[in-house]
Amino acid sequence: MTLPVRCGAAVIAVGLLLSMPASAQDPGQARFDALVALAEAKLAEYKVPGMAIGVIDAGIVRTRGLGVINVEDRLAVTDHTVFPIASISKTFAATAMMRLVEQGKVSLQAPVRTYLPEFKVSDETVSREATIWNLLTHTGGWEGQVSGPERGEDTLRNFVSSITGLMQVAPPAAAWSYNNAGFSIAGRVIESVTGTSINRAIRDLVFTPLGLEHAGTTAGDFIVNRFAAGHANRGDAPPALQRPFSPSVSVTAGGIGLCITDLMTYAKFHMGDGSSARGERVLTPQSLSQMRTPQMRKQSTDDEIGLAWHLRTIGGLRVAAHGGTLAGHILLLEIAPERNFAIAILTNAQNGWRLIQDVERAALQTYQGASFAPNQGIAHRGLVETLPTATPLTTQPNPAAYVGRYLRPSNAVVVRAEGSSLFVQERPNAGEPRAEMPIAFFGPDRAVVIGGAERGQSIEFIRDAGGAVQWIRVVGRVAVRTAP
Repeated sequence: MTLPVRCGAAVIAVGLLLSMPASAQDPGQARFDALVALAEAKLAEYKVPGMAIGVIDAGIVRTRGLGVINVEDRLAVTDHTVFPIASISKTFAATAMMRLVEQGKVSLQAPVRTYLPEFKVSDETVSREATIWNLLTHTGGWEGQVSGPERGEDTLRNFVSSITGLMQVAPPAAAWSYNNAGFSIAGRVIESVTGTSINRAIRDLVFTPLGLEHAGTTAGDFIVNRFAAGHANRGDAPPALQRPFSPSVSVTAGGIGLCITDLMTYAKFHMGDGSSARGERVLTPQSLSQMRTPQMRKQSTDDEIGLAWHLRTIGGLRVAAHGGTLAGHILLLEIAPERNFAIAILTNAQNGWRLIQDVERAALQTYQGASFAPNQGIAHRGLVETLPTATPLTTQPNPAAYVGRYLRPSNAVVVRAEGSSLFVQERPNAGEPRAEMPIAFFGPDRAVVIGGAERGQSIEFIRDAGGAVQWIRVVGRVAVRTAP
């Protein structure tokens, strides 16, 4: 049985693009216009108020703003409208850290305590041995979905002092798990090494050298620009403005904002030789390449993690990407340096991931002839996404190997069997349990939700060194098994 997983929209998207007439005078512009037309259709289909899209193709940058910044203040999105880019900020943090590495101020293999003697999580061995590399690769193993209160320039200092009891969900690098806390700690390392606030450090190390004119890290930076406000999507109702806007309290985990023009400048830098648009050396080509070099495989997927970048191969195309989700904004930056190709999509609605998924996959197909392979196991990259297709195994594995209760500090994940079928349910410590998700395996320890609102979502099981299932990963974050 072949299970289609949100593939209809993508097929329609590719067909729409391929049916667009090409321009003999400027085929590149015609191709971009076709992609914009698709994006406009998806904007209406998914009730997304506004977006910005940018493509770099053969070194030529094209950008476009579509829709409005705010359903209550219907100014048009332009090339210079600022969007909070959420977790795409992590690549900026890694870029800043690599500048400090090149300056001899940081070593990726040095323990965090080399720079932050006060660093401590619940496991003393991990506290002593965790490295900068662990921070930038989501491999520290402690619970990552935590943040601290806003304390101005003391925010990250306060955060590091507050995590002494942070649960160790897995040994370092044993079970890859998306980790915002690690990037907040990395931000505090940057502050410590530079002797400045993270806001000033990111500006000095990244924004100013690259000439990013509309980039900022605070609400004060955003408010002086045309700013895309976030929106909630509830069923079939029109999108509703989210009040108030809640910026990320961690610059390095998700607190940067900028416009599509600046983001494409940043993308072009990462596909180049390490020089800025003005020709000034910012990083060496070796450092940029190192950021895109696989550091480890995300177990039970076909994806890998670099230094902040999430890496995958799609139909022979090697891409590095990062998405983001924050306060009614969903966003993506994806680069393919070997083809001198990049795409960025910024949206201002919770439903934006659906638009991004369709437009990204259509763009990869029409620009690069790249499509996901059947049953290609994909993993969280800071962006909600679903498997394009999944064909469940004819013979499903014994459910007993997976049944049990898995824990994180904020919730339990319960896996139960009903006959030969498996169901996964997230149960928050506070509030109502989420709906059960029926799953089917399409590969070794790789499962897909086959019904309900989360249909198409990828779920992975991870084994310990002895071969026993020890963790479940839901939307990129692991919970540890406590009992069968």
